Amino acid sequence: MCVCVCVCVCVCVCSAAHCSQGQFAHKLLNDLMENYSSALRPVDDTDKSLNVTLQVTLSQIKDMNQVLIAYLWIRQTWHDAHLKWSKEEYDGLEVIRIPSSLVWRPDLVLYNKADDDFSGPVDTNVVLRYNGEITWDTPAITKSSCVVDVSYFPFDSQQCNLTFGSWTYNGNQVDIAMGMDSGDLSDFVENVEWECHGMPATKNVIMYGCCSDPYPDITYTLLLQRRSSFYIFNLLLPCFLISFLAPLGFYLPADSGEKVSLGVTVLLALTVFQMMVAESMPPSENVPLIGKYYIATMTMVTASTALTIFIMNIHFCGAEAKPVPYWAKVLIIDYMSKIFFVYEVGESCASPFGQMEESESFHGQNHKKKLHPKEKAKGAPPTCCPDDDKSAAFTLTFDPCVYCGCRGSSGILSCDPKLVRNVEYIASCFREQKATCLKVAEWKKVAKVMDRIFMWIFFIMVFLMSILIIGKAP
Repeated sequence: MCVCVCVCVCVCVCSAAHCSQGQFAHKLLNDLMENYSSALRPVDDTDKSLNVTLQVTLSQIKDMNQVLIAYLWIRQTWHDAHLKWSKEEYDGLEVIRIPSSLVWRPDLVLYNKADDDFSGPVDTNVVLRYNGEITWDTPAITKSSCVVDVSYFPFDSQQCNLTFGSWTYNGNQVDIAMGMDSGDLSDFVENVEWECHGMPATKNVIMYGCCSDPYPDITYTLLLQRRSSFYIFNLLLPCFLISFLAPLGFYLPADSGEKVSLGVTVLLALTVFQMMVAESMPPSENVPLIGKYYIATMTMVTASTALTIFIMNIHFCGAEAKPVPYWAKVLIIDYMSKIFFVYEVGESCASPFGQMEESESFHGQNHKKKLHPKEKAKGAPPTCCPDDDKSAAFTLTFDPCVYCGCRGSSGILSCDPKLVRNVEYIASCFREQKATCLKVAEWKKVAKVMDRIFMWIFFIMVFLMSILIIGKAP
């Protein structure tokens, strides 16, 4: 029973105390506002300046593309000489909260504002202390102009300024001081595109041409670093992989008919990615780093496609083409083919392309010597196809065989001149056909070696270009 009585007494005492404070707060507000004017600067001596302390807290970055859209908490603190009271006269009341429209407020604005809406700050309450100190906390979504340098996009860093100052009061009337050396980032919400590395603050005193009085301002510099992982995986890495397809076009067989199509397809793919890069960047006169990489890659792909067309013309040289020049045979077929390991089917390092031709001609000359009629006519009449030679290796010759079908009944050679001429004509046709095939094969060998040379050159160019472009990133 005693406990219940004590609780009831405490509740009654607390209610009476709050009721008493509420009455004193109402009386205090009436007393303070009785002869108060919010239109005048609250100082005892008009020749002295009023000190205003400014502190900015960055809460969130909403967007940044030539215009920085940020969510800020702005705190302004100053002393009002006309809003002081003795706390003993008002039951120890030290702090009251009243609407900000009732008191004088500094006309601090964002100088580099880039918003069409010129409405004033939010009318939140101010905290008024017995010594005249007023603290005004107000939220604001600001749009400020920011010069974006995209030279190193997507590895770029940006610096955006937020400049606050009085619009009508000069430094002799309202002086602005920094609450901290930098903006407060303790409540900053991380942005998906930008990393905030700091927000240092500096105070500037500027003399404008219109007025002789100084105008102080406080500039907060927002240090931003772009998060590049999104652009690396969605723009740079696909371009890097596509660029390696350009040298592989030289490795594609010419008879497939897809060499030029591959180059054109790669060029179209790079064009699409270039358009995506242009859409994701703000307009700027500076060519970004990723743009230089795409331009260099597209130039390389265009050059590789042009060279592919030139090499395909060499590959498809027909019978009407001139023979391969001697210097090309020595430099490309004999030396470059060995350096770049270009061999035909059945050809190895020990049997280069030219030695096969020499071997065939050597065996043909030996066979001619064996079957030449002038050498064989000195002795007994030889047999054209003796049984002993049936097991020997057969070597093709286009010389007319004057023994088969040309031996008379007495064993003396007697050939029909018309038959000999026909055989010689057929043999000459076979020789010309063989020479034409050899010439075409040599041109194909030259084209294949040039394909391999340009393939390795362009592979090295792609690798070095990627290293140089990425190496320029800060």
